[in-house]
Amino acid sequence: MSSDSEAASTPWYRWPTAQVRRLYDWTIEWSKSRFAVPALFVLAFVEASFFPIPPDVLLMAMCLSKPKRSFLYGAVCSVGSVTGALLGFWIGMSLWSALGTSAACPDFEGGALVFDYMPGFTCERFGKVQDLYQDNAWMALFTAAFTPIPFKVFTIAAGVFGVALSTLLAASAVGRSARFFLVSALIYFFGPQVRVFIEKRFEQLTLVFTVILVGGFVLLKYLH
Repeated sequence: MSSDSEAASTPWYRWPTAQVRRLYDWTIEWSKSRFAVPALFVLAFVEASFFPIPPDVLLMAMCLSKPKRSFLYGAVCSVGSVTGALLGFWIGMSLWSALGTSAACPDFEGGALVFDYMPGFTCERFGKVQDLYQDNAWMALFTAAFTPIPFKVFTIAAGVFGVALSTLLAASAVGRSARFFLVSALIYFFGPQVRVFIEKRFEQLTLVFTVILVGGFVLLKYLH
């Protein structure tokens, strides 16, 4: 059956899930490409500094495609993300003022392009991150690195608010490695079962992951 026929036969209320399923199938196939490993590193790198899409989707697809290489992929993803955190830190430390001052957030004296165009950035959230850094910068960074909270908000804020580079590196390395190696370990040990589980319950999992992603932004709003 052609994709047009499939689209025509799909009820309207299932259309979003059907599109995610097509993307999932495409990612599984693409993860077998010889360019998949560099792409995983780049995606993890940019997500930690300015890009909104987390690398977990590609990491899972690559691990499911070749479970025996799961820990290698987890390492690539971790190194890419920690390296990207350095870019986020540099943006906050060196480029913040050059990005202009947002009329909506004049108190932060910079970062207009970030506030206006980068998902996850608001004056209120940025102020809460500042408060979290004053309380315990290491724990704030570790929590953002391990959970669905937008990590780039914290890496850029670390540069703006003068968090020690050693704290950024240590918390990012521990949090990101724990997150990505957990995914790798689950698929390494339970790969076939995980894939069957995903295939059978794809619609329910799509809803759950959407709630988790949105929940990360909500948690950032109330976290303090």
